[in-house]
Amino acid sequence: MIKDNQKKFNRFHVLLDALVIIISYTLAWTIMYWENRILRPHWGILKAEVYFTALVIVVPLYLFLYMAFHLYAPKRVQGRRMELANICKANTIGFLILTMVLFALRKNPYWGNISGKMVLYFFLVNVIMEGVERNAIRLVLRSMRSKGYNQKHILLIGYSRAAEAYIDRVNANPEWGYQIKGILDDNKEWGYEYKGIRVFGKNSDLKEILNLNELDEIAITLSIKEYEHLEEIVAACEKSGVHTKFIPDYNNMIPSIPLMEDLQGLPVIHIRRVPLTDPLNRAVKRAVDIVGSVVGLIVFSPVMLLTALIIKLTSPGPVFYSQERIGLHNRPFKMYKFRSMEVQAPDAEKSQWTTPRDPRVTPIGRFIRKTSIDETPQFFNVLIGDMSIVGPRPERPFFVERFKEEIPRYMIKHQVRPGLTGWAQVNGYRGDTSITKRIEHDLYYIENWTLGFDIKIMFLTVFKGLINKNAY
Repeated sequence: MIKDNQKKFNRFHVLLDALVIIISYTLAWTIMYWENRILRPHWGILKAEVYFTALVIVVPLYLFLYMAFHLYAPKRVQGRRMELANICKANTIGFLILTMVLFALRKNPYWGNISGKMVLYFFLVNVIMEGVERNAIRLVLRSMRSKGYNQKHILLIGYSRAAEAYIDRVNANPEWGYQIKGILDDNKEWGYEYKGIRVFGKNSDLKEILNLNELDEIAITLSIKEYEHLEEIVAACEKSGVHTKFIPDYNNMIPSIPLMEDLQGLPVIHIRRVPLTDPLNRAVKRAVDIVGSVVGLIVFSPVMLLTALIIKLTSPGPVFYSQERIGLHNRPFKMYKFRSMEVQAPDAEKSQWTTPRDPRVTPIGRFIRKTSIDETPQFFNVLIGDMSIVGPRPERPFFVERFKEEIPRYMIKHQVRPGLTGWAQVNGYRGDTSITKRIEHDLYYIENWTLGFDIKIMFLTVFKGLINKNAY
């Protein structure tokens, strides 16, 4: 059983971590030793017995911190980023504890000889070594699982959209080491198959199967119309002691990381989690927008001045062009761009998209649209608060009215300020591309916003988002 292997692996992992801590500590001491020998020979030789005696405290302390920060959770359920973040957190806490202890013992004739710089070196070396160790373990485990070893045997209860989605993801990721044994369902006939996974019994067969004690995990994937049986099935799974997880059949209605609220013991799931509804998050994003728009206007001012001059000399009409778009809370605003088309009647442009080789586009207009220079006046929109640097791209009222009827959840994008660039745009969904895919990416951004995510999108925009192959 995989759970027995997991216990053995965790014991081995603890011993391996202890060894890595000792090696990191030794490397840090070696760096200090040679630094003193070369740069400060008059300081004398570091006393190894004093430093290495401290390992009696350091090793147990760090192993405890690693357990506290869930660093022995199965690699299947913990991603690389989360694991690295937890390594940094555990080592930061350890660094602070050791620093405070050294400060308290600074006058001690024995322990007072340990350098605080040595603790800093140990912090840096240990973060790197632990990261390398865990990534090496992850690669070994994934290689083993993709070859059929170290498998976790799972039974699905209920055939539904959730079951199909789960099977799709498991099949696409053999390195997870999940082996789905089959499905129990009351509505599908015995032998019904989805991508190699068969229905081989009814829900009433669950107790008999659990008694065989051959499963590592149960995944409840009931269709939403069968939730009346959920309590009974959970009770049977809990009684057997098999680890059980619930994959809801309403995942298309709630975000992947829903906001949970504890209402005096009553769990409440918020249908839509929008981090930017938090006042502090809004204030931070707005501050970044103000600074970013000012910097953007300064940096792009030569390009903007040159573009304005060329437009004025090559095409009759105004330099700038404003168009009504729908923004935050469904409110209309005027979005500014450099004019890239011949002047046309307002009614003609309200409900038309640009097409390939569109005769309305001027020669300079074709270039500034392709290079996104036409969007630079929108830094003014950001500065006055109509837009943000990063967010879903705003659309014209005509298309908003059309898309809100055709595309589910389309209007959710208006819960945040529209942006100069966005997650959909840096993933290639600009211009004449799938509106549905664009909305999927916009919703992912809205539900998973962080300041770091914004910075990532800005960098991606600079490196691969400025040239728009779909601009005509």
